[in-house]
Amino acid sequence: MKLTREIKTAVLVIASILLFIWGYSFLKGKDLLSSYTTLYVEYETVEGLTSSASVTLNGLEIGRVTHITINEKTGNLLVELQIKSDFPISKSSIAAIYEPGFISSKQIAIEPNFKDKVVAEEGDTLKGEIRLGLTDKVGDKLVPLQEKLDKIMANADVLITGINNVLDKKAQEDLRKSLAELSKTMEQFHRASLSMNTILDDNKTQIKGVVTNFNKISGDFSKISDSLNKADLGKTVRNLNKTLAQVDGIMNGLESGNGTMGKLLNDDALYNNLSKTSKELELLLQDVRLHPTRYVNVSLFGKKEKPYKAPVNDTISK
Repeated sequence: MKLTREIKTAVLVIASILLFIWGYSFLKGKDLLSSYTTLYVEYETVEGLTSSASVTLNGLEIGRVTHITINEKTGNLLVELQIKSDFPISKSSIAAIYEPGFISSKQIAIEPNFKDKVVAEEGDTLKGEIRLGLTDKVGDKLVPLQEKLDKIMANADVLITGINNVLDKKAQEDLRKSLAELSKTMEQFHRASLSMNTILDDNKTQIKGVVTNFNKISGDFSKISDSLNKADLGKTVRNLNKTLAQVDGIMNGLESGNGTMGKLLNDDALYNNLSKTSKELELLLQDVRLHPTRYVNVSLFGKKEKPYKAPVNDTISK
């Protein structure tokens, strides 16, 4: 049987129409060759969510958003989902709007409740939630940061204004001079440091000799210390303490009047007798000096001895 040109034209047109319908449905997120279950979700806002957005389950795309309309009774947005029937979803599952990245548009993620065995049927409504995306989280973090930055800038402005009010032209000039003098001081310190390094380099040999002598003195002192450690200083100290104790006993005995020396030191009668004897001896010597003939009488012609007469005035104080 031979096909006419008209039949070929009709078949081509019908195929083109079917291909156009399939392509349009595919672009809308619906595959005509697969079976779908239509579910609904209500949100207060769906900012960033568009038709043909992906519906995922644990990251796997299982459907598309087909329509977004307004529920006239509640004022919420009603989102229509077409889910592949190969993925049964329980009625208590949650459909959460989320943002997978900075560039990607918002999508809907199904969070299934595997404990619930009741599968959602055609036309059922799931519970909807909104998850903060990366952009929203960054925005939430940037808002308080911006507020703090504004406060810091305001405080900095107030501080700079206060500094400008406090530092008049004279104070600013003085501050500039102080900074210049500080720079000169640092330069002089740098020069002094270079001079010190030069002196150390020039006298490196002498410094090394001083260190060597110090090490030698330290070694000699160590030897002396060893000699002192070897000497029985403890015995010497003990003997010295013993001798001092004996001397202390003797001194205590003298103070208490024990023995001949103690009595001589502590007997007042002996002192008085010695003092009296000394005074009488002085009177005797004075009398001998004033009247020697009373004690030495040399008479060639047999002269009689003159009787003794005591001196009228004693020169010795009583």
